[in-house]
Amino acid sequence: MNKLFLPLLLAFILSAHAVFSQINIDTATAVKNNRQLYSIVVSQNNKVIFNHYYNGKKTTDLYNNQSLTKSVMSLLIGIAIDKGYIRSVDERLVKYFPELANDTDKRKQQITIRQVMNQASGLWHEDLTRLDKYLALPNPSGYVLHQPLVSEPGKVFHYNNAATHILSVILTKACGHSTLQFANKYLFGPMDIKDVVWGKMKDGYHDGCGLLSVQLHTAEMNKLSTLLLHNGDYQGKNIVSSKWIDQLLHPTIFYKTPWGFEGSTYALCFYHFEYKGVPITYGLGWGGQFTFVIPSKKAVITVNESIDDATAIKASIVFLDRIFPVIYNELNRN
Repeated sequence: MNKLFLPLLLAFILSAHAVFSQINIDTATAVKNNRQLYSIVVSQNNKVIFNHYYNGKKTTDLYNNQSLTKSVMSLLIGIAIDKGYIRSVDERLVKYFPELANDTDKRKQQITIRQVMNQASGLWHEDLTRLDKYLALPNPSGYVLHQPLVSEPGKVFHYNNAATHILSVILTKACGHSTLQFANKYLFGPMDIKDVVWGKMKDGYHDGCGLLSVQLHTAEMNKLSTLLLHNGDYQGKNIVSSKWIDQLLHPTIFYKTPWGFEGSTYALCFYHFEYKGVPITYGLGWGGQFTFVIPSKKAVITVNESIDDATAIKASIVFLDRIFPVIYNELNRN
C-alpha cells in the first residue's frame, strides 16, 4: 500500500464523518426512543452537517411529505410565473376555469391564485373527518369551485386542502404538461432530484395539497428548501427567480395561523415566525413534516415523522417545543 494512501484515507474518513456529525442532536431526550421520528437533515453554509435516520428508516426511503407538498407547489408556481406560463399570483381563477363566469355568485370571478395560496379563497373546504369522501370525488376541483362560498374571498384564513389542489390543475392547464413533468423539467431535474413519487387525485391531476403527497428523500426536500437561502440559485444555476424568493420570504399579504409555532403567519404556502427574534420561514405537514429556512444562520432543517393520525399532533408539538430548540442551539455553536 502506498505510504501516502493511509493518511489520505484517514483524512477523508474524518472529513466525511465531520460533514454529518458537526452537531449533537441524538443525545436529546426528545430524540432518543422517539417512535414517531423518521429523519432529520440539517444543512448549513452549503454543507449537510447532520443526516440521521430513526426507527429503521434510511436515506434511500421516500417520505410522505403531506402539506410540504404545498411548499413544493409554491416553488413551481413561481417558476411558472418566471417562464411566462402564469402572469402573476393575482391572476383570477376564472381564466383557467371559464365556467365560473356563469356562476350565480359573481364573487367567485374575483378569486385569485394568491388567495388560494394564502388559504383565504373563501372556497368550499373538505371535512377533515371525512377525507375519504373528498378523495373519492371524480372531479374534486370542479366540485370545490361549484359549491357555495364559505367566506368572502381574501378576508378569512381557513386552511383548505381542497382549494389548494386547484394550484396543480392551474399549473397543468397553464403549461400543457402534468405537474410532475413540469417539476422534472424545471425544478427536480436541474437539481438532480430523480427519485420522486407524486400521487394523483381522481381527476388525473397530481395532488396539489398533500393529501396524497409528493414523496421525496428528506435530503432532497432539504435541498429544495435551500433555494430560499440563495435567491433561487442551485450550484450556479437559477432555478427560481430572486423576485419570487423575496416574495416567499417577505410576503406583503399574510394571515395568522392557529398552529405551528405560536404566533406564526401564513402566505404563499409557507409559514413565518420569529424565533428568539430571528426570522424563520418554514413548511409544515401533518404529523411533523417540517422544513425550516433560517437565512441569518444560512441553515435549513428538514424533518420527516410518522403520519399516524393518533400521534400526529403530539409529534409536531414535541418537535417544535423540544427538538427544534436543541437543533437551533447547535446551529449557534457552529
